[in-house]
Parts: sequence; structure tokens; C-alpha cells
Amino acid sequence: MKNRDISMDEPSPPVGEVVDLFCGVGALSHGLMRAGLTIKAGYDVDRNCQYAYEKNNGATFYARDVAKLTSEEIKSHFSGNVPSVLAGCAPCQPFSTYKHRYEADPRWELVEAFARLAAEVQSDFVTMENVPALLKYKNGSVFSDFVATLKAAGYKHIQWTVVRCEEFGVPQKRRRLVLIASRERPLSDLVPTHDQPLSVRDAIQSLPPIEAGEADPRDPLHIAASLSVTNLERIKSSKPGGTWRDWPFELRAKCHQRDSGSTYSGVYARMQWDEPSPTMTTQCYGFGNGRFGHPVQDRAISLREAALLQTFPQSYSFLPPGQKISFSEVGRWIGNAVPVSLAEAIGKLILSSKHGDDLVGRCT
Repeated sequence: MKNRDISMDEPSPPVGEVVDLFCGVGALSHGLMRAGLTIKAGYDVDRNCQYAYEKNNGATFYARDVAKLTSEEIKSHFSGNVPSVLAGCAPCQPFSTYKHRYEADPRWELVEAFARLAAEVQSDFVTMENVPALLKYKNGSVFSDFVATLKAAGYKHIQWTVVRCEEFGVPQKRRRLVLIASRERPLSDLVPTHDQPLSVRDAIQSLPPIEAGEADPRDPLHIAASLSVTNLERIKSSKPGGTWRDWPFELRAKCHQRDSGSTYSGVYARMQWDEPSPTMTTQCYGFGNGRFGHPVQDRAISLREAALLQTFPQSYSFLPPGQKISFSEVGRWIGNAVPVSLAEAIGKLILSSKHGDDLVGRCT
């Protein structure tokens, strides 16, 4: 009788455990999981994220307000036998450069809630991802207070940087603020993983062609929003990398026909095949919402194409089979996600720093 190959039959023991705050549909968790970490739980107020989070990450989703969580609840997910990681991306809308009216938005306080929980939980690592504008929000006090809270809680090694996501295998021009903190082990730098950026072609060329308002019968998420007769004529007149200025004058929106609207060239445009895409937003499925036109097909990009540009695997399941797709809801999930490839690089950095006898599940 041959010896059984245990490695083929039994899962590897965990090397680190993660609780993900503001988890959404699980992009950050998925990247950390691909790096080798075990995902224990995810928390988010949007209960509609539960299916995607649990289906793709093998962890339990909790529909809870992070601001109301207790450290004891979070600590209950960690075994204490391996290094623990508290991860999260607080809602970025209050800090976004696209918005200027959020001074009274209560969601910025979720960064403070994240800091409080990190200080109380005392996980071995903390990682937070957000928009770079957080560094300047309220004269930088929100971010500086977050860092100060971690330092006061005993995190000896804290680093942050603004990364270009295209340098981490994301076929998209996207800038993100990444913070990683460690209680004991020194951290290496978060260095780019790709010398050459991936392109829109690399990400989506293999998908079958569809038309505006059509879905791929084999992949319901590969669905494109409908276009009006006018917008269909507009996209037919659009060049990859061009603007609405390429259109005949009569096709231009009235606001663009006036001198006051002549500088707004970043809408109603096609992507370029051999360049990274623009930043995916929560409205990336709409032709008129940015440079979200398909490079050659006469439609906006599909939800699946947007997910691929965020480096979700093509097999990532967002909704139960047969459930009606809401462009606004799924678009929000995709646009708000941490690019999975960036999350994987963060996870690998954490794992490269975790070794040592002085690091054994401190949050029990």
C-alpha cells in the first residue's frame, strides 16, 4: 500500500488569521487569502454583500456597524496560535477628491472607530487602505490621529505610502494610501511587483463581445448598460483615448457646446486597449460617467470587465444564481473595492514579516 500524500488531502495549517472591517464583497480579504492568510470574518453594514463575501472567501460575514463593535467580539475570531491581522478600508467618500461636501459626513468617524478597535484588539498586524486625500482631510488630523492611536497602543513599526496600483499588477490608473503596522516585527517596504503595467487588453480582451443592454448568457455579470439612441451615436463617433470633441457638433451635450463646459473632457470617452484603464468608480458601468467606453465595442464596459480591471478573478461570484442584477449596487461594490492584486501584495509583505518566536497571537 502506497503512503498517502497528506499535502494533497489536507489543507495546510493557517499561518495567519484575518478579520476584515468594512469588508464589502471581500476584495481585500480575497487578496490576503491569495497571499496565504486565513480569513476568519468580515464586517460590513451592507448585508447584501454577504453572499459574495462568504462564497468567495470561506469566511463568515456579519452585517454590523463597525462603530458599534467591541474588541472582545473581534478577538473571539482569533485562535491565538498564529499571527493575527486586523484589516479594513473605511468608506472613502468623505475623503474623495471627487466630493467636496462631506465635512459633516459622519463616515469619516469610522477611521477613528477602526483605530479604537485596533488599539483594543492588539492584533499582531493592522493594515488600512484608503484614498490618498485622507492624508490631507481636516488638515491631516484624521490620519495623524489614527497613527498616533496605533503608536500609543504599542505598535512599534508603522509605515504608509501612496501606491500606484498599476505597479502592483492592476491594469488601472489608481492611487491608494496603504498603511501597515506591526506590534513587534520590522516591516519591509511595499515595493512594486510589476515593472510594466498591465493594459485593458490584458484584462478584458478574452471576454466575448456583447452589445449595449446585452448580457453574456454564460456569465450574467458580463452585462452592459443600455444606451440611448443619441449615446449610441456618440460612442460610435468616439475614438479610443479621445474625447467628446471628436464628435460632430450636433452630438455634443448642450453643456459641452458652451465655453463654460469645454474643459470637461473626461466623460463620454473610450478606454485605450494598450494602456491601463482610468480609475474604476462606483459608476464605472455608465458611458457618460467617465472614460468607461469599451475600446472597440459600442457600449460601456460591463460589470465583469470592471471587476477584472479591479483584479477580481473572473470566477468571482457577486450574486446568487438567478438574482436580478442592479447596476448601481454591483457597480458600487466594484468601484469601492480594494484591487485584489494590491491586497495580495500587502498580504505577502505581512507574511514576510511574521516569523519569530516573539509573535504568537497576542489578541487573546
